[in-house]
Amino acid sequence: MAIGIGLLGLGTVGTGTAEILLSPQGRHPLLGEVVLKRAGVRSLDKPRNIDLPAGCLTTDLEAIVKDPEIQVVVELLGGLEPARTLILAAIANGKHVVTANKAVIAKYGEEIYTAANKAGVYVLLEAAVGGGIPIIKPLKQSLGVNRITRVIGIINGTTNYILTQMAQHGADFGEVLAEAQKLGYAEADPSADVDGGDAADKIAILASLAFGGRIRREDVYCEGIRSISAADISFAKKLGFVIKLLAIAERPDLEEDALQLRVHPTLVPKDHPIASVNGVFNAILVEGEPLGQVMFYGPGAGAGATASAVVSDIVHVVGLLHSDQVIQKLNPLLGCTHEHYSKILPIDTLKTRFYARFLSRDLPGVIGDLGTCFGQHQVSLESVVQIGLQDDCAEIVVVTHDVHEANFREAMREIEGLEAIKEVPSILRVL
Repeated sequence: MAIGIGLLGLGTVGTGTAEILLSPQGRHPLLGEVVLKRAGVRSLDKPRNIDLPAGCLTTDLEAIVKDPEIQVVVELLGGLEPARTLILAAIANGKHVVTANKAVIAKYGEEIYTAANKAGVYVLLEAAVGGGIPIIKPLKQSLGVNRITRVIGIINGTTNYILTQMAQHGADFGEVLAEAQKLGYAEADPSADVDGGDAADKIAILASLAFGGRIRREDVYCEGIRSISAADISFAKKLGFVIKLLAIAERPDLEEDALQLRVHPTLVPKDHPIASVNGVFNAILVEGEPLGQVMFYGPGAGAGATASAVVSDIVHVVGLLHSDQVIQKLNPLLGCTHEHYSKILPIDTLKTRFYARFLSRDLPGVIGDLGTCFGQHQVSLESVVQIGLQDDCAEIVVVTHDVHEANFREAMREIEGLEAIKEVPSILRVL
């Protein structure tokens, strides 16, 4: 029996997905049993570089999710609406869903998976995180017997490209962002990428899978890269670091079911496995017991990479449709079974190293005053370096040992009130 596929969206990824579905030769044999029935688009008049079956295109997206000849709905619209409404309608009509939409899953995952479990259908999302990098299924299956302690990801290609270009060419953020927009690596409105929202959506999904609890997207602490300057990248390099936008989910205490979830620019030691991930590439490092460390690396976006992950999910559903098991009970290795919400610790409880850059007026005893203020708040300093002069001010860089974020912030509030301190241009966490 042929399995009918309905595509919602025929943009870059949708077109790549359709191309794979329409040319199954040399691919997984189950693709030979798939038929692309309908593809939903906003306009029928837009030129398209793909030869679709006659009558395939439609602007009636609701008809696709209700079509009795379609068993699998593939949502590639992006955004929250109408994606959420159409996914729920597809589930209500007994369709399995494949999606690349991290935003809708991060925000409405509870509603979507509750409906899917009740209806006895799958919602698969391998393409939602890391493009073509296989990470969703490994976390659910291959790594499922490990006690995961931490997931660290470079999971936004736009910001990684910008930071890489800044490091390699000594350019400032605004200049590189404009270049990235011209090349198509950054959107006209880059906010979701450069302010960390896209990475926060993705780490919420990864944390849910890695730690077995539901995550409220608003609980993910989030900072972007707009404040990163060429000076910070240069100083980081001199100190043996590179700056990356990291998404981190970790369980600080294995005896407690409490997590820390955060997205922020981070100084990464040059010898760390994730430090050499450059350009638009993504990487996800998973740490657990007894596994140790494993890293997944590859293209994090693009038509081919993301379409590969989308069609992989389609093949999984087709395989399940050949089994009576899918009719009787959802496979717990592919479905979403956890119901409780994970406890998320506030950022103030984080224990980490910090980098801070100060502009100081030419007054005596400044470094001593910095040391005193930090010491009074239990902040131990690893290094204090006077780099040079800027606008008649001394430029001082401080790197701390592991300290509690709350203590560091209290010390910084006091330091910012010192007469000698003109400005604190940068505060960054250190991995």
